[in-house]
Amino acid sequence: MTLTNQIVLITGASSGIGAACARVFAAAGARLILAARRLDKLQQLGEGLNLAPERVHFLQLDVRDRLAVESAISTLPPAWSDIDILVNNAGLSRGLDKLYEGDFQDWEEMIDTNIKGLLYLTRYVVPGMVTRDRGHVINIGSIAGHQTYPGGNVYCSTKAAVKAISEGLKQDLLGTRIRVTSVDPGMVETDFSNVRFHGDEERAKKVYQGVTPLTADDVADVVFFCATRSPHVNINEVIMMPVDQASATLVHRRT
Repeated sequence: MTLTNQIVLITGASSGIGAACARVFAAAGARLILAARRLDKLQQLGEGLNLAPERVHFLQLDVRDRLAVESAISTLPPAWSDIDILVNNAGLSRGLDKLYEGDFQDWEEMIDTNIKGLLYLTRYVVPGMVTRDRGHVINIGSIAGHQTYPGGNVYCSTKAAVKAISEGLKQDLLGTRIRVTSVDPGMVETDFSNVRFHGDEERAKKVYQGVTPLTADDVADVVFFCATRSPHVNINEVIMMPVDQASATLVHRRT
């Protein structure tokens, strides 16, 4: 399935998996709507992609803000309004506290971004797909949505919600030609752990010590695979982990 001139909206596109998805879709000839809070980072990414202005559109957007999401989608220029693929990538983890010691602000940030932000984008983008009877929603989930781990209580809950939302959306869209996919990675070395530990780089580095983790490009490669299957094929769910990982809690570290 060719992606030439298809419009792909990627949230959380300024770094990590989102930026990697932007690179792989751009290389396939897609037109990109790149959304993130940091406009300067988006523009740097755009410069690196070396795309003509008519092939990339930037949205400075906090997915947690429902009214901002509504405005961003409803005011897209006509040339950008028919979104073919939505990659719900924006998400984060905060802290590794026990539930009864958890930080309320951390909880709110994870719930508002990972669940509500994904819901907002889906709610405002998918009606257009239904009208056109074509499209693909790709949600970036996590192994954490399948297995909990110590200290992961709320983050795991948010990713379990992504799993349920993906399954429910697929059911709701039965009878249309719209596809729904959840790509659920294990350990991926991005800014994820640095964000989780509020900028503690030493603690973040220890997460991947002795392990060869997945890269953002690895995940983007699988996202691209799912998006390019024959139109009658729906990849419902992909769980991917590095060879050094067997579950959310079982990791082999080489000394």
